Amino acid sequence: MSTEPTHSVLSARDLTRHYEVSRGLFKPRATVRALNGVSFELKAGETLAVVGESGCGKSTLARALTLIEEPTSGSLQIAGHDVTQADRAQRKLLRRDVQMVFQNPYASLNPRRKIGDQLAEPLAINSPLSRSERRERVQAMMQQVGLRPEHYQRYPHMFSGGQRQRIALARAMMLNPKVLVADEPTSALDVSIQAQVLNLFMDLQEQFNAAYVFISHDLAVVRHVADQVLVMYFGSPMEKGPAEEVYTRPLHPYTQVLLAATPSFDANRSISRIRPSGELPSPLDPPSGCPFHGRCPYATERCSAEVPAFRPVGDREVACHYAETLGAPH
Repeated sequence: MSTEPTHSVLSARDLTRHYEVSRGLFKPRATVRALNGVSFELKAGETLAVVGESGCGKSTLARALTLIEEPTSGSLQIAGHDVTQADRAQRKLLRRDVQMVFQNPYASLNPRRKIGDQLAEPLAINSPLSRSERRERVQAMMQQVGLRPEHYQRYPHMFSGGQRQRIALARAMMLNPKVLVADEPTSALDVSIQAQVLNLFMDLQEQFNAAYVFISHDLAVVRHVADQVLVMYFGSPMEKGPAEEVYTRPLHPYTQVLLAATPSFDANRSISRIRPSGELPSPLDPPSGCPFHGRCPYATERCSAEVPAFRPVGDREVACHYAETLGAPH
């Protein structure tokens, strides 16, 4: 985790992604607002953790950041280049600067190709290096992620889950990207292996000075790797700020709920054990006002009628009418 980031390499402004879906025969199509107005700045060597429950829009954000899907509206800049205004050729070049590590390392690897060939493929497509130069570069990267030279000729099924994620990380770093998006990269691994893989992520970040967007539903996993934390719910940002501040003094009730549900061995931890009520709202029938008001123990009539602005509160931004009182009733 970098302590002195230098320049901005990733900038998102009011990113939205909406989908038109069918509700059945003779019914009008509905709009699913998977991503609503997400904004942040990310500097070289800095890590932004995006956290929230399943369905909160984390993976939709990842697909937008990695140029897999175009946002419905908003702007996205990578290394100063506006992706939303770029043509097809420019977007192809920008894709070199942003890479992704997926949740399931086995599904992201081709089972019929040797590991060495898969690691060399990004270089074969995007660089003028000769075959021998690509092989040399791949072997050096394999050593950096803790793989042995003989692994070059092996297939994905011959590795453990932790080794496969090391391979996926090596492939993502082959082009020395400016931004790496990691979508739940440790959730499919044994707990005993998670710390090793997280340490490897941080070691490579220090070496390559890449910016990380680390997506997870587990706040305990990202606490010690993140500089900034963005908490999302129902496609919308709820709270964003310095990681340690968010963990020690969460302002949004939803952040408090997430932290209360996170196991901790810290005897001095004093996060209130608030519990949400009700069920997650349907994306086809979103609630009025604050999207969390139906489950929030502190909700008032204002919460159900008025959408809270994502506004500055001290050293962070919070989408709550009563953030100054830490989610307590006004």
